[in-house]
Amino acid sequence: MAFHEIRFPANLSFGSVGGPERRTEIVMMTNGHEERRTPWAHSRRRYDAGLGLRSLDDVAGLIAFFEARAGQLHAFRWKDWADYKSSAPAAAPGFLDQEIGTGDGQQKEFRLRKAYASGPARYWRPILKPVEGTVLAAVGSDQMREGVDFEVDLSTGVLRFNAPPEQGAMVSAGFEFDVPVRFDTDRIAVSVASFQAGDLPQVPIIEVRL
Repeated sequence: MAFHEIRFPANLSFGSVGGPERRTEIVMMTNGHEERRTPWAHSRRRYDAGLGLRSLDDVAGLIAFFEARAGQLHAFRWKDWADYKSSAPAAAPGFLDQEIGTGDGQQKEFRLRKAYASGPARYWRPILKPVEGTVLAAVGSDQMREGVDFEVDLSTGVLRFNAPPEQGAMVSAGFEFDVPVRFDTDRIAVSVASFQAGDLPQVPIIEVRL
């Protein structure tokens, strides 16, 4: 099993359906009250890539990608068109989008993350697969330069500064990112006649933990 640093064709994922999944365990008490808990610290995303297929050429591209990943064996990158950047959907990523840490004068490495907030609640999602050439960073309000002031590991989402940010300085970042996923099936069934009639194959995709 390996992770292939290659993105599923973005034109095929554009028409897919999917999103985050949570796991909640609910215990009903004898007095009618509930106890709710979750074994998951982070959500897990699922998609159906079959809905993005528009032609037989798309089907051929899907099968080639599936065979090259050996079905479920090797994971890969996926662009979630509904959630793929640090900024609002209509905006371009900016270097102040997401707070990723606070300087202490010693720490050089910071992990990319994205906040999901509603009311008093906030969830921090780890970002493990940033997209090359899209990562911006700042210390305080000063924008840093990739390749000069910092480097980013595209396979882990770790940002490393050449000099540690000063004590108390906010470290922020903006970026585009992919989701690490794999096929959730070892079989793709396509009928040309059915496809031409509008019957699309189901191609389940599931996020992997890294």
